[in-house]
Amino acid sequence: MALGDLERSVMDLLWDRPGPHTANEVRDTLAGDLAVTTVLTVLSRLEKKGLVQRDGGRRPHRYGAVSSREDHTVGLLNEVLGSVPDRQAVLARFLGGIGPDEAAAVRRLLED
Repeated sequence: MALGDLERSVMDLLWDRPGPHTANEVRDTLAGDLAVTTVLTVLSRLEKKGLVQRDGGRRPHRYGAVSSREDHTVGLLNEVLGSVPDRQAVLARFLGGIGPDEAAAVRRLLED
């Protein structure tokens, strides 16, 4: 699931600074002049997408990432690979475009 620029910024913040955060804390950490209502809207959308969890037990509500950045990326890769008829062709092109260090890491992972 693709993220907009502001959604990506919020998720990056939540991934980089684990733990629950209020909308005001998110707004204060992000660059720019955002209204807290804008941040709340983005957090609500991310919650509907299943990326953010709201701790509604106290006020103000606190928000945290449901999964790690790596798990989210794996989900995106699986989504893309599941939507193409020739997965091997896509994987071959992807692997053909990585550098030698990454190729060595892939080899090590496959051997384990």
